Formats: sequence, structure tokens, C-alpha cells
Amino acid sequence: MNDAAPEWPLSGMDANVPSTARVYDAILGGRDHFKVDREAAEIFMRALPQVGEAARLNRAALMRGVRYMVGRAGIDQLIDIGCGLPTMENTHETAQKIDPDVRVVYVDNDPMVLSHGRALLADDRTTIVVTADLRDPESVLTNPDVRTLLDFDRPVGLVLTGMLMQVADAEDPDGILATLMAPLASGSHLFITTWPDTGDPAQAALSRACLETLGNGWIRTLDAVERHFQGMPLVAPGLEFVPRWHPGEPDREVPPADALEPFERVLIAGMAVKP
Repeated sequence: MNDAAPEWPLSGMDANVPSTARVYDAILGGRDHFKVDREAAEIFMRALPQVGEAARLNRAALMRGVRYMVGRAGIDQLIDIGCGLPTMENTHETAQKIDPDVRVVYVDNDPMVLSHGRALLADDRTTIVVTADLRDPESVLTNPDVRTLLDFDRPVGLVLTGMLMQVADAEDPDGILATLMAPLASGSHLFITTWPDTGDPAQAALSRACLETLGNGWIRTLDAVERHFQGMPLVAPGLEFVPRWHPGEPDREVPPADALEPFERVLIAGMAVKP
């Protein structure tokens, strides 16, 4: 972990302001964050003591989603928006265990993510990291490195885990998603995890902690979450809390819905297929 500015200069980074990627790193017990990020993580932990476990469940759901898209749907191109800092297992590692030729684009607006990602992927010719912002979807779609690596005439897997709760209603998250999906070929998949509002106090507590520390983090009704998928058909089992979301992995033990702990109900997952 770091308490002062890093030795390498990072344009645009303010070590006195918490960032989503670095706070998430602190919650997961990583080392790439600052004191301000740890202080924010402590607020999250007071709101939901098992927030680290909730984050790990979210990560595990991401890996299941990647395995489904690559292993079952045969997708060999992925865009992971809001990828965050490298952690336990990453999208390209899971995907390329199944198909070494899978091409992966990581997108984040945090300069530390760009620096770490480029160092990690220096010798990888099938995976890149680019700086862009979800709120400006055209900056993702028109990025020359993205268009060079990926072929939008073939299906793409679009991944947004733990991102859409950071986009306010006034910023039109559904419009952003429509813009991102529009140029993608038929058979493309959209995978989302986000914070639902089903009336559980833990969901509201997590939202308050995020709004206090990062200035964003909104829970949404299940109907609102479903609208994120643009009316596209959902892969079974549809929208589910992340511990119960299990496409294509029938041998995985799925906990009963009524046995979930509060921290297991703060994130919901879903995947849709573009007709």
C-alpha cells in the first residue's frame, strides 16, 4: 500500500481523493491504494462488515460469466469496462485458460489502473488496457486501439461488473448501454452485476457508504436493473443474487434463496444476448 505519491508520475491522479478502483483494492486487501482509500474502505466495512466477502462473490460471478461467454457461447472478444486494478484472477486469465486466442480490452478511467495494466500486459499481444469513461461510451467504441484489436462484425462480450450503480439516473445508464450495444454484432453478450433495491437494509447501507465516500452508488429496483438489458433475452437463470447466478455450471452448489445472508444480497447478476 502507498501513503504518498508514487515514484512514477501519474497524470490526473489525486492521492488525496479516493477512487473507486483503489477503494475496491483496499476492500479486497490489496496494496495499490492510499490512506484516503483505506479510510473510505473502513466506512464501507462499518456499513457492511462483510463487504470484502461481497466483493469476492462479485468477482467469482464475473469469472463464471467469462467462462460462460467463452466456453459455452464461443465468444473470443471481450470488453471489460471499469475493470479496476489487477486482483485475484482477471478476465483475460480466465478467458485465455479456455481459449488462448481470446482478445480482451480492459477499460478504466483511473490512471493507476492504466499504469498497472500496461505493466502486467507488456508481453501480451491479445490483451490491452485503455483509458476511457463509461459515461462517454463513444470514447470506448471509437478508441483506435479497441478498433484495431476487436472486430465488431463478430460477437463481443461486454462486461460491466459493479459499475452501473456509479452512474446517476440523470446520466442515463440505459442510454449509455444502448450506445455500447448498438455497433456490436448479433450474438454479442452483455454481462452486468450491480446493486439492487429489494428492500434489504444492507443494500441501503452500502449505498449510503458509497455516496459518502465516492459521491455515487445508487441502488435500483429489479425492474430498473432489468431495463439495463435493453429488452434482450436473458441467459438462465435470469437476474439472480450473485451467489445464485450460475449459468452453465450445473455441478456448482447453489444456495437456496431464503438461506442467503444480507451481504450475499447486495449484488445481483444478469447476462443477455443480442438477437
